[in-house]
Formats: sequence, structure tokens, C-alpha cells
Amino acid sequence: MGVAAAAPVEPRQLTHAPHGHLLTNVAVWSPDGAWIYYDVRSDPAGTVFDGLTIERVHAASGRVETVYRSERGACCGAVTASPCDDRVAFILGPVDPAPDWQYAPWHRQGIVIDGAGRGTAQTLDARDVVSPFTPGALRGGTHVHVFSGDARCISFTYEDHVLAVGGDSAAQANQRNVGVAWLGRPVLTPRTHPRNHDGIAFCAVVTRTVDRPTPGSDEISRAYEDAWVGADGYLRADGSRQHRALAFIGDATTEQGRAIPELYVVDLPDGWPEPGSAPLEGTPTTRPAPPAGTMQRRLTRTAGRRYPGLAAPRHWPRSSPDGSRIAFLMRDDDGVTQLWTIAPTGGTPRQATRSPLPIASAFSWSPDGSHVACVVDDSVCEADLETGTVHRVAAADRDCPPRPEACVYSPDGSRIAFVRRLPAPQGTFNQVCVVASQRGAAKSAAAPP
Repeated sequence: MGVAAAAPVEPRQLTHAPHGHLLTNVAVWSPDGAWIYYDVRSDPAGTVFDGLTIERVHAASGRVETVYRSERGACCGAVTASPCDDRVAFILGPVDPAPDWQYAPWHRQGIVIDGAGRGTAQTLDARDVVSPFTPGALRGGTHVHVFSGDARCISFTYEDHVLAVGGDSAAQANQRNVGVAWLGRPVLTPRTHPRNHDGIAFCAVVTRTVDRPTPGSDEISRAYEDAWVGADGYLRADGSRQHRALAFIGDATTEQGRAIPELYVVDLPDGWPEPGSAPLEGTPTTRPAPPAGTMQRRLTRTAGRRYPGLAAPRHWPRSSPDGSRIAFLMRDDDGVTQLWTIAPTGGTPRQATRSPLPIASAFSWSPDGSHVACVVDDSVCEADLETGTVHRVAAADRDCPPRPEACVYSPDGSRIAFVRRLPAPQGTFNQVCVVASQRGAAKSAAAPP
């Protein structure tokens, strides 16, 4: 099945200011669907971390409000919203950056603030970069902070300052990993370094990487692009519930020595994290270790396929709201990037779309778990995960196509937020746009005049 035609629905441009507007790949809507959160990084893809404000736009009126304004040379970005309340989380770069502490993956932190900008911004993750390290604190930087379904935890990716700059040839390598902040258990750190600070959550790295994965094994050298599984986890094969789990991409090594991205899941223990076989906080030469009770499992094994590994574009695996399926991108035997799904308990991946045109963006699930919103052929589309049909929500725009970084359903599934680069007298800038989903368009058409 190809990309099906649909009645034209005109997207609405919500932002108009002559600067960049960038959506995170998930959780950009307030829980009531009234507001869309974004940052103002200047380049189209957000690779230049130079934004100074976190903002939100009212989806009905287009009114823009500033939620947070950074100071003292710090920049901010990648904002996400809680699914349950008015909080938002985002990255903050170094305050008063110095030659020895510039913006880097291991020099950033999470911030949590009220979504209307009321109250004081709070630092999510404590930092302690001097041994002996503090349990619950990290030694580096966090990135893309996403609330769990009950908003009691926040996931992130992590890199380690101590190992990145330590220079000890016997030390483990600094590698990207996935971590979790358990809210409600603040962590205090000693002021043994000017960049140490306290945090409002107890943090731990929950994935396990190795410097040199054994070829053909399930070991990985990198863990990234994490996503919560279900609003309340998933059902195990025995019918019991695993309440917290994260899907992520891990770089495995084939028997021929080639690194390929595969899909993994890590189950998290109930309750507060406790030390396992190695210190949660790490040592001067070792990475922080996962808590006791974490279980890291590989879900895909693609080395024998015609096109091994998960596929571009950059995307985050996404779970259905009920946690029964994890969607990801992988090429079919013709080399076309398609949506696939797999159960968090494992099994054979199922090809969910059969489009002659590739999926060209990150994606999100509809709240009822029936569709996925994505970009195909320069248009915002919805993929029906039962039939495999991809429907255009709006006509293709060759001059100002949707950006690939984000395509995000509203909490009620009636609208899809995305970004386009649009011309203005001062230049061309990313702008936040919204379009009615098929359900939203049908509801509008059925409404009385």
C-alpha cells in the first residue's frame, strides 16, 4: 500500500517571530492540549545550542509566552512537558562558561519549572565530579529529559565528565548511556568543585555499556534515544506488570566487527534505586553502574538482514500508550525505511507500513494506539498500524516541507504539531505549525455550523 490521498487540510502557522523555533520529538503539548512548548535555537536542526528562552504558544489563539529566560551565558533547549501537571523540563548549558567548562554533552543539566514560568527553576540532576562521588548525583551532563507516564520519574541520556577529561589510560571510556531521575528524593553534594550542585531528584545510569563489545554478542558501546514503555509499563508474559521500562537504541557489534544500531529495553526496579554489583556513582576509572534489579535485553537482531540495523532518519523508538508495542524505523528488503513494531517482551518484528516512500522523520503514537504521525514525501502523514496504509494529513509542501525532528500528536489525538521553515521579511526561520489529524478533521467537519 502506498501513501493514500486525503482531503486537503491546511496547516496553521502558530509562531511568526523572526527567530528559530524547535520542537522536541515528544511531549511538546501541555496535558490539556492548550499549549505547545518549544525552544529558540537558531539553526534548523537545533545542532547549535544557542537558545536563550523556553517559550510556549497557545494552540488556539497563537499567543506566545516566555516560560524561562537563561542568564549568565547559559543556553537552554529541548523542552518537554509533564503528562500529568504543569511542569516542564529542559536542558540548561553551563552558567558562566569558562575555558575549562564549555557546553558539551558532559557539561549540561536538567531544569524543571512550572509550565507557565511561575516559581523558581529547579535543577533536576545533582552533580559531583570529585571523588568520593555522591550516590544519586551524576558526574557529567544530561540531555532530552522526558517525564514517565505518572510524572514521578524523568529519563535522559548521559555522558560523563570524569571519564571524558580524566586522561587515565586505565579508565573506562566515556560513552553515552541512559539514565533516570527519581523525583521526590533530593540529593545534596559537597562543594569540592565549583561545578558541583544539588538536585531535586535521585539519579542513576540504568543502561550498561562496554568499551569493546564482543562481536556477535548483546553487548553495546552506546545507549541512546530512550523512550518510556507505556504509560504504566507493560504486561510480562506471565501476566504480571512491569511498571517501569525504557526502550532505547544500542550500538552492538556484528560478528564481522561492524557497529550497528539495535533496539533494546531495560526494565527498572520498583522503589528507589539501590546499588547493584558496582557503585551507582561510579569510581574515578569506571562508569556509574545500573541499580540492582535492572534488566537490559536486546529486542532486535538485524545483522542477517539485507539492510542491517535500525534506519535513519534520527528517531526515538516509541511505545504504544498501553505498552504492548514498541515502534521503530528499519528498512525493508527494498531499502525503504518503514515503521516496524515489536513487543517489549521480544519476538519477531512486525512490519507496520508498506509504503513505497520512506518514513522521513521522528514520529509519535496517537493516544488510542491506532496511528503514528510522521513525515512522508514532504507532508505530515498518519500511518494506520493495522492496515499499513499511510495517509496524507495535508498536501505535500515541496518549498517548505515539514522538518524531520518532530511530529507530535496532541493529548486528545485531534492535532499534530510540527515545524516548517517559512520565509519572513527578515529571513527564513523554523516556525511551529499545527494540522488537524484525520480524527480532528472529521470531528470539525461533523460539528454544526
